[in-house]
Amino acid sequence: MTHVSNKIGLFYGSSTCYTEMAAEKIQACLNQLLFPTQVELFNIKDCALKQAEQFDTLIFGISTWDFGELQEDWESSWNDISSLQLANKSVALFGLGDQLGYSDWFQDALGLLHDELALLGCNFVGYWQNVGYDFAQSKALIADGEYFVGLCLDDENQYEQSEPRIEQWCQQLVAELDEL
Repeated sequence: MTHVSNKIGLFYGSSTCYTEMAAEKIQACLNQLLFPTQVELFNIKDCALKQAEQFDTLIFGISTWDFGELQEDWESSWNDISSLQLANKSVALFGLGDQLGYSDWFQDALGLLHDELALLGCNFVGYWQNVGYDFAQSKALIADGEYFVGLCLDDENQYEQSEPRIEQWCQQLVAELDEL
């Protein structure tokens, strides 16, 4: 039996539907693993980030664009992050990026989001091991590059690995949240 709250909020921004599809897969996987706990899905284009405050457990999804830039919906909401009351809430992150086309900026937006949320006193879960990727650098790396600050997906170059990574990450999240 897990100690996860009855509701988890998953907030994402998506321009080309890849982040949205990943969010839906994460939602489905966690809903199956955590039943009766339910993951509620929110596209930040359609809702205020302030809604995140009503959840004890949160998942945020972001993609990196071009040369380390934020996805447009996140960029529009970026200034709202600093006013959120997320102290002591469990937060997991996932990101999408292109490790070959933008090797010097792989998952940079994920790292930027992590750093912004860290200022709010969140308890991060779901760090992801840096194994099986090929890129030059990333702002999403911690622990001397051993881990990413969250699940990293590259549907452009490693689409076939996205679903297994999502399933493994969701199992990892359940285990980490159960320990809290």
